[in-house]
Parts: sequence; structure tokens; C-alpha cells
Amino acid sequence: MTKNESVLNWIENMKKLVNPDNVMWIDGSEEQLNQLRAEACSTGEMIKLNEEKLPGCYLHRTAVNDVARVEGRTYICSRKEEDAGPTNNWMEPQAAYKMLFDIAKDSYKGRTMYVIPYSMGPIGSPFAKIGVELTDSIYVVMNMSIMTRVGEKVWDVLGDSNDWVRGLHCKCNIDEEKRYICHFPEDNTIISVNSGYGGNVLLGKKCFALRIASYQGKTEGWMAEHMLILGLENPKGEVKYITAAFPSACGKTNLAMLIPPEGYRAKGYKVWTVGDDIAWMRIGPDGRLWAINPENGFFGVAPGTNEKSNPNALHTTREGTIFTNVVHNLDDNTVWWEGLDKNPPEHAENWKGEPWNGKTSTEKGAHPNSRFTAPAKNCPCISSEFENGAGVPISAIVFGGRRAQTTPLVYQSRDWNNGVFVGSIMASETTAAATGAVGVVRRDPMAMLPFCGYHMGDYFKHWIEMGEKLGDKAPKIFNVNWFRLDDEGNFIWPGFGDNLRVLEWIIKRCEGEVDAQETAIGYVPYAGDINLEGLDFSIDTLKSILEVNKDQWTKEAEGIEEFYKKFGDKLPQELRDQLNTLKANLAK
Repeated sequence: MTKNESVLNWIENMKKLVNPDNVMWIDGSEEQLNQLRAEACSTGEMIKLNEEKLPGCYLHRTAVNDVARVEGRTYICSRKEEDAGPTNNWMEPQAAYKMLFDIAKDSYKGRTMYVIPYSMGPIGSPFAKIGVELTDSIYVVMNMSIMTRVGEKVWDVLGDSNDWVRGLHCKCNIDEEKRYICHFPEDNTIISVNSGYGGNVLLGKKCFALRIASYQGKTEGWMAEHMLILGLENPKGEVKYITAAFPSACGKTNLAMLIPPEGYRAKGYKVWTVGDDIAWMRIGPDGRLWAINPENGFFGVAPGTNEKSNPNALHTTREGTIFTNVVHNLDDNTVWWEGLDKNPPEHAENWKGEPWNGKTSTEKGAHPNSRFTAPAKNCPCISSEFENGAGVPISAIVFGGRRAQTTPLVYQSRDWNNGVFVGSIMASETTAAATGAVGVVRRDPMAMLPFCGYHMGDYFKHWIEMGEKLGDKAPKIFNVNWFRLDDEGNFIWPGFGDNLRVLEWIIKRCEGEVDAQETAIGYVPYAGDINLEGLDFSIDTLKSILEVNKDQWTKEAEGIEEFYKKFGDKLPQELRDQLNTLKANLAK
């Protein structure tokens, strides 16, 4: 426990509000966690899986109305509405507190309050931040103990400081009409009511690590970004680190855990995973940008994860993992999901707990957003720097999207501000999987649209200011597009492990080892500089996906101009200048 008065006073106030029967302080010990696991199994909150095949693994089902993040009910409660900006829902803080406290009042009656002290980042790291989450859900305790560093040492690091993030989670009645996830950036506070789904209730995840941390980063001079971190090791044993941001369904986790093509592996190339989802970045004593992964686990989407698409992710789930809303195979007490293999179980229960036969059912067994929460240390390619509190030095920042045409396979920005422009215009086209029209361009700047805790115009400005501080030590910025289509609608570039060929070119550019050709949008590779060895892929096809089509980009510039209008006066002049330069280049 702690003697920190700001913590004790806040917990006392929350206890008076929610009125628990008991209070349990989570100490992070295996003994305590085992006691809670047994309790959760006895009440049906969790199901223990086959100990031989999936040691230490459990299955959990959420309510059917509570299966994903709810962006429409997620609020930034800044004191001034303009500080939340046009891309966030806003609520006046005092009104929000009153509404939330009315919903939460007495909601822990008959329940236990669990006090979870946790560190985002290695405990004691200069990058790390402390949070305390109160919850009435053992499922949340179990998940937070995988996703973050939980335990007594957190109190030691916090001492008597008031620099910690308050998190209150109340399951209440899982009423979707009264479900709210509210962030109070100026108060370091998050309150979540009426949900039991991970993305809404594991308050260290997107709530703290991005929405609150992005605001902290702006005010304290660092960056909280929705980015993977990977290390690329060459045959000489040198490792260079890359961060990369992609909107959902663009292969982010696959890239974070990439397995090099056979020819590269034979030469000694390796890829090391530092993080699959979030990067916190600070300028180090040497003036370079350094990054840590503030998380301790992976909260991955299960469907589509298999031995071919992402063997490293699959192997990570084999021990100490919590599966949420997947199929329960009753024959051997294991789990299954669509895309795992071509052998669905016949004697099973679907994600709702209903009898399900995978051979005959027309309905999917696992929810499309079903999840696994797995310890990062299980990952076969986890980096030796994963626990390094000083972080890793970043050579390149990569942005990506899903575009059928327009955007080349890879290009490099001219400089930092041009790179901020490239990140700010990141976009994907809707696919048939999404409802509505196909091919509509949806912009998601830096993949942060749902996660930026303040006005996105100010966020762009913060990026520009970071570049000014970094000067000539700033990482180089690139854009990739693995998703170019041919006339038949087939992907042209093979993707997956072969994306390493593009990463290799990116590192060579950072090291000044290869030249590039200047185009209207930035620097594009000479096709001969991307290694196609061992790949059945012609250099002419490669040239075709490196082309910059001026007509398509002229139309793109119109879309960018329209998108930028929503930021009004807050759009930095530097980005207006970049757009004007693009237009001028296209007009030449």
C-alpha cells in the first residue's frame, strides 16, 4: 500500500461514491492473482482452458452489447471546448463529472473495489508514468496485470508525487445507453462506466497511453503516438529502430512481428519487436529521438491471426493469455476463431456461449473484434531492449495507409515538416468489409484521429515544434502503401515478410547509402535499389507501383484542402505551406 495522500484521499472519495462491500489492493503477486483467477472461474466470469495445451490461459465473454470501443460515447472533457477540437466529442467537465457520478453512485454495492497501481513503461524509467485504476471487474485486474506493470514497486516509484493518472471503472449494468468513456486531460483523470470490454475499461491502454499521454506530451515536450516500434538487425549485428503508424486493418501487428524472407534470414537479417501499438518518444541526452513501448503485453485482434499471417503473434498467445469473445472448443477445452485454421470445431460454443458447429453453422463463431491479451515476453521476436527504460534511438518514422492507386509503394519526405504533412494526410480507402461506399478516402492523421486527447491542429503544431528541437538529429520520415491493386483488384506487392525489402531501403536512405529520385511528393526509390532477390516480381511491375501520377495527386490535393478546412485557424501555417508546395510541384 501507499502513504501518498493524493492517492488515499482520491480513493476515499471514490469509495464514498461507489460504496463497495470490500476493497482489495492489488500487489501484483502471483499468489493474489491466482486467488482472483479461481474466484472468476467460480462465478463464470472466466473459464480456465486446457492446462496442457494452453497453460495459464482463460476465456472470457463480454455482454453482447459491449464488444468494441465506442467512439460515439468517448469524450474529451477539456475546460474549453475549442481545446478538444473538431475531431473529438466534448463535454463540459463539471457537467460530465455530475453525470458520471450519478451513474456510478452505489454501483459497487455487493462488489469488491480492486485498487490497481500500474506503471506505463518499465518501472522507474524516465519515460514511464504511473496510473491507479479502480475497478469492480476481476477481468480488468487480470488484463491490466498483463498489459501493464502492476504491483507494490509502483508505489515506491510514485512516492508522495501527485503526478499520476486517476482511473475509475464501474461495470454498473453494462447499459449501452449510459455507457461513457470520459477523459479529463487537465485533471489527469479517466472515468469509464457501463462497459466491460477491454478497449473501454483497460484504462492504461488507449485512454491513458494515447488520449491523456498525448496531452501530457504536448505540455511536457514529448510524444505519445499510435505506433509500433521494431528493430531491424543486419548481418553485421547492427540494429536500427523504426516507429510506424497505420490505421486499423493495414497490417500494423504483422509488420511489428515481421519474419524476414528466407533469403534475408539466411544472410542473418532479424526483426525485433519492441512494441506493436504505442510508442512514447522523448529527445534523449544525445539530441536524438528515443522511444519506449509503455505497454507490457499485446491486446490483439484474434480473427485472421494464424501460422501464416503472423506466427509470432500466435505463439505469443500460447501461455498466460486471456481470450475474449472467441469460440470455445468443448472437445479439448481450447479456443478457435475464423482464420486460425481450416478445421473449425464441431462441438463448440460461439462467442456468446451458444452451441455452435463450425462445420455447419452459417454464423461466425468468434466475434470479428474478438481479442487476445498476451504477455509481450512470450513473443519469440521480442527485443532485448524491451525492458530498457532508456528506450531505443529512432532512425525512421513510417506512415502508411491503404490506397488502391495514387500513393506509391514507398516515398520519403523532403524534410521534417514535409514529413508532418505526409503524416497529417494519411488515408485509407474503405473496403467492401466496411459499410457504405467502397473506395471512399478516410483520413486518419498519424493514425491518431480517435486517440488524440486535444485539438488536432495543436497536435500538428506540437509535431512541428518537436522537429525544431531535434534539428538535424530528427528521424527521417517515410510513407508506405502495401495495398496497390491491379486492374483485376488483386494486390500487386506481396506484402508480409517481403515488406522487409522496403524497410531495408528506408534504413539505407537514413544511412545515406542509396540515392533517390525527386518527385512532386517527395523522394521515390530507384527501382534497382529495392532488393527483389528470391522474389518472383519484375522490376517493371515495381516501377509501376513507384510511379507518381500527377492527375491522381492533383485530385488528392483537393481532398487534402477540404480535410484541412475542419482545423480552421488552428492548422499550422507550415502545413498550409506544404500543401501549396505540393500544388505548385504538380502544376510544373
